[in-house]
Amino acid sequence: MADEATTTSSRPDGPSGRPSGPGGRGPGGPGGPGGRKFFRRKKVCKFCTEKIDAISYRDVRLLQGFVAERGKIVPRRLTGVCTTHQRRLSKAIKQARNIALLPFAARF
Repeated sequence: MADEATTTSSRPDGPSGRPSGPGGRGPGGPGGPGGRKFFRRKKVCKFCTEKIDAISYRDVRLLQGFVAERGKIVPRRLTGVCTTHQRRLSKAIKQARNIALLPFAARF
């Protein structure tokens, strides 16, 4: 009887009380015995590979690919664009917004 009270519960939580899973550091996480579940390829800058030097604010089709549905500029970590091109890209998007080629926000 006394042994039953001291046993741990059989919940899938880790030692910190958080659920362990693919993103956690529990048995199924990247540091556990299961190892990594998938391989994420390194993102390459589109402008560097295609050797596009100038990013024009007039090229709305190109700029729309880097603006989210709600009108926000998509960050580098999601698009894979290098730092210098991301700066030029955000400057071109802001210019295009100011002369009404791109919307500031999405319509509801």
